[in-house]
Amino acid sequence: MIVTRDDFFVLTGGPGAGKTTLMEALRRRGLACMPESGRRIIQTQRRVGGRALPWLDPSHFAELELGIGLATFCEAEPTRTTFFDRGLVDPMGFLTVCGLEVPAHFHEAARTYRYNSTAFIAPPWEEIYARDTERKQSFELARATHDAMVRVYGEAGYRLVTLPLASVDERVAFILDTIGAPSRRPA
Repeated sequence: MIVTRDDFFVLTGGPGAGKTTLMEALRRRGLACMPESGRRIIQTQRRVGGRALPWLDPSHFAELELGIGLATFCEAEPTRTTFFDRGLVDPMGFLTVCGLEVPAHFHEAARTYRYNSTAFIAPPWEEIYARDTERKQSFELARATHDAMVRVYGEAGYRLVTLPLASVDERVAFILDTIGAPSRRPA
């Protein structure tokens, strides 16, 4: 059975393109937002000495991303407009960038659990890109990740809308206008 949530919107793209900052701005406006799992996986794996790190064991990392993504999708309020910092298709893009085969159950998860067919993609933005302890990729790899997300989201049947290279407030307004939601002011 396919589960479609038309009130669930994905924000995807390569690392360092402003997704998390944008999600925080949406949250301040009272919108439901589900955080990205990758950074949490890296932090917790380091804390416990785990190997499910993108640079050590990318397949295991992707499996954890998929599992958390499925739980997040299923736990979110189905009738509330909710934004997701990455979606179930993202682990497929990650594996693609790594040159690894995408297992069949990843495709099945993306086919079975569907967000709104409109998804947003943050393009590579070198002026704001920065590395940190969890984000070790070069800007070139961030660009390749963006390109992989364009490919896998398209193959999964999503219509990607590219975010403008603009201020956070302008990006918020763009998203809300695109989905037909009223603009909300920060609390």
